[in-house]
Amino acid sequence: MSNAKPRIIGLDIGDRRIGVAISDPLRITAAGLETIERTNVRADVQKVRDIALRHGAVLIVVGLPQNMDGSMGEQSEKVKSFARKLAREINIPIVYEDERLTTISAIRTLTIQGVKTGHNKALVDQQAAAIILQKFLDRKEPPPIA
Repeated sequence: MSNAKPRIIGLDIGDRRIGVAISDPLRITAAGLETIERTNVRADVQKVRDIALRHGAVLIVVGLPQNMDGSMGEQSEKVKSFARKLAREINIPIVYEDERLTTISAIRTLTIQGVKTGHNKALVDQQAAAIILQKFLDRKEPPPIA
C-alpha cells in the first residue's frame, strides 16, 4: 500500500478558464494548484483528468454556480455538462459544491494579500477553486487519527 495520502481536487469551471485547487494530504486545507486555459471540452477534460490522476485524487469537488435564490441558470447547465463528460473519462467520484460569491471572496482574499487581481484572472480562478474546495472540506468530519 502506498504511503501517499489521497487528495481531493476542487474545480472552478468557467467559460475561459478552469481554476484547480488541491487539498493537503490530511484533507484539512485547500490551496490553488493551477489554472487551465480552456481550448475545447475534450482537451479540457483530459487536462483535468491528468491533474487528478497525477495527484492521486480520490474525489473531485466541482463548484456549481447558482443564482442568489438557489435556482440553476445556464452556467449551471454548462458546468454539469462538463462534469458528466469528465465522469465518463475518470473513475473518481464527482460532487457539486455551491459556489455562490466565491469569485468575490477570491478577489477580496487576494486583494488583502496585496495581489492585484485586475489582470490576473487565472489566479482569481485558482483562489475561487480553493474556496469551493475549502467549503467542502470544512463540512466534512476530520479524518481519523492513525
